[in-house]
Amino acid sequence: MTDPASDGDEKAEDKNEATLLEQMGGVSGLLYSSLPVVVFVLANAFFGLQAGIWSSLASAVAIAVLRLVRKEPLQPAISGFFGVAIAAFIAYRTGSAKGFFLFGIWASLVYCGVFLGSVLVRWPLAGVIWNFLNGTGSAWHKDKPSRFGYDIATLTLAAVFAARFVVQRWLYNADHTGWLAFAKIAMGYPLYALALLVVVWAVRRSDKRLKALEEAREAEETETEAALRVKYSQRPNEA
Repeated sequence: MTDPASDGDEKAEDKNEATLLEQMGGVSGLLYSSLPVVVFVLANAFFGLQAGIWSSLASAVAIAVLRLVRKEPLQPAISGFFGVAIAAFIAYRTGSAKGFFLFGIWASLVYCGVFLGSVLVRWPLAGVIWNFLNGTGSAWHKDKPSRFGYDIATLTLAAVFAARFVVQRWLYNADHTGWLAFAKIAMGYPLYALALLVVVWAVRRSDKRLKALEEAREAEETETEAALRVKYSQRPNEA
């Protein structure tokens, strides 16, 4: 026999993990985010910078159309298109293929600073974003152990962005455009997947704690009500 409560907890945990994966774009998000980069590098190598720029934009548009036809969420495709468009514009303005990666490099530094700052002000973004997207309120923030778990998850994400900035900035300065493309892909979803494990741990830990606290509060209220009923029921006898 299995415990229905434990089965419910396992299903909730699986749902948490599935929801996080969906918010990251799912497994297909890895291919969608990598395709414009690969197309840019190949087209630039064989046909020049202009061809690389237009080919990457065309691939981003194709991904958006494909998502629309398959009735998949468009938000990842739209944000991906704008990211590619900004990267392509910078490459065009700088006249250098490595400029395609400049926006992502500095964006990683900004994200790292934002995530670190959120921990310093005691509102870790991993907790803020997750609970906002799922409409679960701010009870997690009032519970120090829950907030500590989200601190760890947020710092893990900050470390991912810091690693991306350091490595890719070094490759940019060394003019290794091909390796830049490889690093952008390898340090994208694969690193996010590792950070996701920490976020899932923090979410599960917080959910279990908040559920236990809520059950303890309800039990205490029940005991208090029962004690009051006993007290008032004895008053006529005492009289």
